[in-house]
Amino acid sequence: MKAMILAAGLGTRLKPLTDVKPKALLSLGHTTLLGFAIQKLKSAGFNELIINVHHFAPMIVEYLKLNNDFGCKISISDESDALLDTGGGISKASWFFDDGKPFLVYNADIVGNMDLTAFYKHHLSGSSLATLSLRERKTSRYLLFDQEMRLCGWENTTSGEKRISIPGKETDAFAFSGIHAINPEIFALTGTGSFSIIDSYLGLARQYKISGWLDQSSLWADAGKPESLELAGKIASQIVFE
Repeated sequence: MKAMILAAGLGTRLKPLTDVKPKALLSLGHTTLLGFAIQKLKSAGFNELIINVHHFAPMIVEYLKLNNDFGCKISISDESDALLDTGGGISKASWFFDDGKPFLVYNADIVGNMDLTAFYKHHLSGSSLATLSLRERKTSRYLLFDQEMRLCGWENTTSGEKRISIPGKETDAFAFSGIHAINPEIFALTGTGSFSIIDSYLGLARQYKISGWLDQSSLWADAGKPESLELAGKIASQIVFE
């Protein structure tokens, strides 16, 4: 099965650590953020991977070489010339997903014990163009879903901004967890260049089913800040991959 790891980010919130290496190669103790992501996907049966790179891209390529690609078949999507945001990064890698099957997208800074196999099977069992992993956690930006877990909108509780894709629905607010299951048909419906995948989902939700899946796993961290990187390291030390 195929998956994409998003590893091109600048990691500005983790400076000065990211002044000398990419965020994806920050240490979790016995491994790195990227190493954890690869091993997690591999343990769930995703052994054909594509990784987008930008910040210190050669370091990531060398890291993969030194670790023999962790026993996976790994391709690189090079964004060294320009960052393409999440949507553009996925779109640039569309050539890799040529088997017509749904694929996973995994943010390299997510560390936890979510069941990726159950998540993927849930997506396969439905009719959604994309399924987003969600958690009930505090944030400033939420995705809004109706009672059938269909995406209806987005809101920023700090700025008060709200975008509604399907009006007139009673909704619940959830935080996006940085993991998606996507049908390759999406590539014909989105553009190229730099763009936000969340913006695309909100636009597509008016006509296509974009679903949410509530992750209630016990361990989760977004290692985007120094304090959460420390938590991610503690979580990673508790997870053993077969």
